Amino acid sequence: MENVWKKALCLAMVIGILFLAACGSDSKEGNASEEEGDEPIEIVTTIAQIGEPLSVIGGDLVHVESLMGPSVDPHLYNPTQSDISKLYDADIIFFNGLNLEANMVEPLEAIGTEKPVLAIGETLPESVLLDDEEEAGATDPHIWFDYHLWQDALDAAVEELKEYAPEHADTLEAGKQEYFAQLQALDEEAAKLQDIPEAQRVLVTAHDAFGYFGKLHDIEVIGLQGLSTESEIGVSDINDTITIIAENQVPAIFVESSVNQDSINAVIEGAADNGVEVEVGGELYSDAMGEAGSEEGTYIGMYKHNIDTIYEALSGGDE
Repeated sequence: MENVWKKALCLAMVIGILFLAACGSDSKEGNASEEEGDEPIEIVTTIAQIGEPLSVIGGDLVHVESLMGPSVDPHLYNPTQSDISKLYDADIIFFNGLNLEANMVEPLEAIGTEKPVLAIGETLPESVLLDDEEEAGATDPHIWFDYHLWQDALDAAVEELKEYAPEHADTLEAGKQEYFAQLQALDEEAAKLQDIPEAQRVLVTAHDAFGYFGKLHDIEVIGLQGLSTESEIGVSDINDTITIIAENQVPAIFVESSVNQDSINAVIEGAADNGVEVEVGGELYSDAMGEAGSEEGTYIGMYKHNIDTIYEALSGGDE
C-alpha cells in the first residue's frame, strides 16, 4: 500500500508541474527565438552510467544532469519534487528502463507525453537480454556491465539526440565514434580476468547485478539477493553460497558501493564457522558509479576499477 501511495504522489507532482509549466508557456515562447541555438541541449538522466558518457560524447553541445549520484540504489529510488522539476525543465530525458528505476516509471511516462523520453535499455533486442531466474518474465536491467551492449544502448541515445538537434548530427556522431573507440579498449583491460584459476572464477556479491559481466568475461556470478535489492535474502541463500565458496576455494567476496554489506558479512561469518576462510576482496561499483570528478566517477574508470579489484582478489595478481 505504501508503494501505491508513493507512486500516486509522484504522479500528482508530475501533473501539477506540467500544469504550472503550461500556464507559463506563453511567456517562454516570446524568448524562444533569442535562446535557440545559443544554449546547450539540456539532458537529464536517471543514472550516471548514461549521463557521464553522453556528457563526453556531446561535449559543449550538451549539459547533462544525472538524478542518482554515488551510493544511490536505483531499485529503491523515489523521485523528489526537485527531480520532477528537473525532468520537466530538460529538453530530453534518458533512463535505463527494464524496471531498474521501478518507482519512476509513471512520472517518466507522464512527462514523455510532453518531450522526448527514452529508455535506452529497452532499445536492445530481447535476444541479448538476460532473464531473471527467480522471477518469470522479468529481465536483468544491469546491461552496462556488458560494454558492447551498453555501446548499442548509448548509440540509441545519440541517435535520439541527433533527431532532436539535426544541425549537430555530425558533431555528435564524431564524439560518439571517439568515445566508442575507448570502450572497445576495455577488451584489452579485461583480458587478464581469464588468468584467474578457473575454479576460483566465482564472483560473489550482495545482489545479482553482475550477470552481464559474468557472461561477457566467463565468470560465475552469485548474488545473495535477486536482480532487485528489494529481494529478500534467506538463510538457504547464505548457506548455499558458503558451500560454493568452500568447494571452489574462492578466496574473496565483494561488497557493493550502493548496497548494504550485512549479507556479505553474514557469509564471511558463516564460512568461518564452517572452517572456511574468505575475506572481502574490495568494493565494486554496481548500480552506482563513484564520485563525480574521480576516475571511478566515469563509466570507463568504474569498469576498470571493477576489473582490477576482481582480478587482484580472486587471483592474487598484482598490477
